Amino acid sequence: MLAVIQAGNHQYLVEKGQIIETELLGEEKSVTFEPLLVVDGDNVKVGTPHVTGAKVVASVREADKQSDKVLVLKYKAKKRQKTMHGHRQHKTVLVIDSITA
Repeated sequence: MLAVIQAGNHQYLVEKGQIIETELLGEEKSVTFEPLLVVDGDNVKVGTPHVTGAKVVASVREADKQSDKVLVLKYKAKKRQKTMHGHRQHKTVLVIDSITA
């Protein structure tokens, strides 16, 4: 069984047992999503915007994980000026426990 969920501003195609990294969600131990689409074999249910009666339950593996550092370099050629900034995005690691239609 597959489902499409929306976590933050991103949509993910998930199945049971899958591990996904989403943007920071909070400090809960378990998160429930209302799926946008559910695929069960040949049956496809599309929601407007969510499928009624369906839910995806995920447990939190890591609540506040930092991604790799992204370095941004700004350089002005003839001015001898350069500026470097770094950024690390905070993420939540989820394990999909169950999908019910």
